Amino acid sequence: MELIKVTDKTYYIKNPTNIGIYKIDDNNVYIIDAGNDKDAGKKIIKIVEEQGWSIKGIITTHSNADHVGGNSVISERTGAKILAHGIEKSITENSILEPSFLYGGYPFNDLKNKFLLAKESNCIEIDNNLPNGLEYFELKGHFFDMIGIKTDDEVYFLGDSLFSEETINKYHLFFIYDVESYLNTLDYLSTLKGKLFIPSHCEATNDISHLIEVNRNKINEISNKIYELCKTEQTFEEILKDIFDFYNINMNPNQYVLVGSTIKSYLSYLNNNGKIEYIFKDNKMLWKQKGE
Repeated sequence: MELIKVTDKTYYIKNPTNIGIYKIDDNNVYIIDAGNDKDAGKKIIKIVEEQGWSIKGIITTHSNADHVGGNSVISERTGAKILAHGIEKSITENSILEPSFLYGGYPFNDLKNKFLLAKESNCIEIDNNLPNGLEYFELKGHFFDMIGIKTDDEVYFLGDSLFSEETINKYHLFFIYDVESYLNTLDYLSTLKGKLFIPSHCEATNDISHLIEVNRNKINEISNKIYELCKTEQTFEEILKDIFDFYNINMNPNQYVLVGSTIKSYLSYLNNNGKIEYIFKDNKMLWKQKGE
């Protein structure tokens, strides 16, 4: 973890999941997200305290375990309050909901790992509770009620609304809950003006236009690939296998639920937009191009 100064008030900790820091005064800070586990939380506390600061609040962009895993230890050791929004607050407080939602039922034990199941932490709703100098805005698509944070010195923390070109080229699929909303969020991001943009899993940049296009192009590519697979009647499991094979992804429990849930979201997107339809045959649900 490396502390990076952006302005006199805004910093971030460079990390696989970047952590924002905003000074509300000379001695106290709010952090934006809290890392993936208690060890990350302890490192965040150490970095902050080495600067002579105290953590007064944790702002949760969304409830994925790699963003809230450090919440509990930081809150317990510093007394920091945790702010979250909407459904993200509910999942942060009831973290079994994440692997349950992804699997579509009660999760088997191998899904109860730190990547999918964070320690629960109590939150307050972010509305009207942000300190002066910070505002939040909705970034729906990747997860239910994900938000971004803008500082009064024109720095934007963007959560998981954008993924790096390197990540996309390597893994191709990134988790999306609502494809339509994700595309709308990309359109919204293209309107933002600021000094620096800090996505959670990308390098900080003063220009996100290329990242927006890379993310949009990959979504369109995957949508077209799934539509192509539906030229013949396909079960969800058959589509999932074909996508894993096409992108050379190795199946494991985490990938099965993360990619599987994402593929279901693409199927919903294509169905809602009149591209594909489903039928039931021999007690199997089959997807196919509409009218085929």
